[in-house]
Amino acid sequence: MKSQFKAEMVRALALLCLCGVGLALPRNVFEFEQPKNGGQTWALLVAGSNGYYNYRHQADVCHAYQILHSHGIPDERIVVMMYDDIAHNTENPVKNNIINQPNGPNVYQGVLKDYTGKQVNPETFLSVLKGEKDKVNGGKVIDSGPNDHVFVNFVDHGAPGIIAFGDATLKAKQLMDAINFMHDNQKYAKLVFYVEACESGSMFEDLLPKDINVYATTASNAHESSYACYFDKKRKTYLGDVYSVKWMQDSDKEDLTTETLQKQFLITKKETNSSHVMEYGDLTIGQMTVAEFQGTQMGPARNDDPTDTDYCTDKVKSEDVPLEILRRSLDLVETKQEAAEIQRKIEEILQERKIVDETVKAIVATATSNHLLTSSVTERRHNIKQWDCYEEVVELLQTTCDTQLNIPVNDYALRKLYMFVNMCEMNIPREAIHSSIQKVCKPEL
Repeated sequence: MKSQFKAEMVRALALLCLCGVGLALPRNVFEFEQPKNGGQTWALLVAGSNGYYNYRHQADVCHAYQILHSHGIPDERIVVMMYDDIAHNTENPVKNNIINQPNGPNVYQGVLKDYTGKQVNPETFLSVLKGEKDKVNGGKVIDSGPNDHVFVNFVDHGAPGIIAFGDATLKAKQLMDAINFMHDNQKYAKLVFYVEACESGSMFEDLLPKDINVYATTASNAHESSYACYFDKKRKTYLGDVYSVKWMQDSDKEDLTTETLQKQFLITKKETNSSHVMEYGDLTIGQMTVAEFQGTQMGPARNDDPTDTDYCTDKVKSEDVPLEILRRSLDLVETKQEAAEIQRKIEEILQERKIVDETVKAIVATATSNHLLTSSVTERRHNIKQWDCYEEVVELLQTTCDTQLNIPVNDYALRKLYMFVNMCEMNIPREAIHSSIQKVCKPEL
């Protein structure tokens, strides 16, 4: 308390002195660690995936932590959820080290590890977001109030209406229920989401109201993949995701006390030329400064931005990352044995994809039993309106087709879920869809 009082006195004296001599104060003196409304800034950073091939997701979140921490948000108001299986992974040649761009700094150093391993799941995420400390055994939560700003950054795989948490999924309606709970219980003044996932626009499109003080941007629209970039030959994996590295490289170099969320969105949208970066909800929040959600202090000067890789020229669709890692690694091997092992893994992935394609094709054909209808289901892209139908189908696919599709771990299989959206929207009877899933995936039952 004494040190806090002393710091406040020093700040007050500085203010008096500067005003006495007629000097203009820097903006962040007034707004140190606080939004304009006098509240506090809270942040929840989540990498939902695990596995070394998903290196980039945890790299994104570690980088996001470094930005918020360096811009003055104290650790007690930042919650980090990540599996934490990358920095010391046997495949990582540089232990205790994670980078998010070529030749970049170690973003793992000092990063918080509030929830790791199996604790990274949808239930814990929702409890942390809603501030339900009793549901996480007294662990750290977003303990925000009516004057506070909350920033949420989520990174993982996605599909229509869902985002993945390892071997579990978070549904869009579950997220909306949590947001409405926070609004009804005055858990924020303004709430901002940055979401990196394939088809991430589907988490908010036609769902997020414009009048509850929530603003969201996503890496892609409701129907397309997001993209990885920065393949590292030494680490043999991708270091980041295009949308994520673009907004973070912008935060690293901009004065966040003057840049608006809308300006950051437009910069990120322009530089993410592989997918359509989208915005949803209360777009007036875009006129607020980035500092009010990412911290008001000036961060350290950065001179390690990529040069010839500024535009992520090696970008690749998220679902193609495991295959592309192997193909690029094949050019780096030193022995025939290594090449043979990589080729075996490539063939294994291609066989898994063949099984996914055949399984989904068979389910659709069985449910529709009409060539023209089958073609329509596979070729169109409906938005989700029949949520109950679609969510039931996804649950059944996860439990019944676990061997063939391995949802949600298999990102390639996630790209096929749009067909099940289509069947629900085209009013194909649920019983027919459920029956076809059972017949194709578990015919013996």
